[in-house]
Amino acid sequence: MKIDVLNREKKVVESVDAPGKIFDAPWREDLVYRAMTAQLANSRADIAKTKGRSDVRGGGRKPWRQKGTGRARHGSIRSPIWKGGGVAFGGAGRVYAKKINKKERRLALRSLLSKKYEEGEVTVIEPIMMDKISARSALEALSPFMEGKSLLFVARNDNKKAYLSLRNVEGVDVAMAANLNVLELLNHKYVVIERGALEEIPV
Repeated sequence: MKIDVLNREKKVVESVDAPGKIFDAPWREDLVYRAMTAQLANSRADIAKTKGRSDVRGGGRKPWRQKGTGRARHGSIRSPIWKGGGVAFGGAGRVYAKKINKKERRLALRSLLSKKYEEGEVTVIEPIMMDKISARSALEALSPFMEGKSLLFVARNDNKKAYLSLRNVEGVDVAMAANLNVLELLNHKYVVIERGALEEIPV
């Protein structure tokens, strides 16, 4: 499958063979959904934590003797029915992680890239060559493809200067090719991929 590579003037400078089936995979909505939910679940922080009666401080001594006082019997002031006591059925943390096989995750990524390319939402451009970190220079190279819309720029793994230059630019999100994932593609309608990054996307 041939892919057109554009320059800053949005003119075709070359046509290259797409590696593997990166843009030639069938649409698998089920796998894309599973990959998305797994990524969201695996990034979810477990912040719910309450203290049970064994976690709160104090309560080692029986408050008063068992019989003869006229009061109800108690064994600890840290019982859940006491003020300052432990929580009876509070959250103690849980694991939200979901598993998805590597082959399924890669097929989901390939399927989503293929669909976006088919709908004209993926553009492959010439490599952005930079001598130093400069948001202005990097933005000048991308501005012809933005046209008032936000986009995801996929940089080569060794193009750290472009990554650092664009990571705080409004309207542009940047990802290294090796770290590209389904969630990033779903969060952006338009994707611009650097020529050398095609072979580095884990599909």
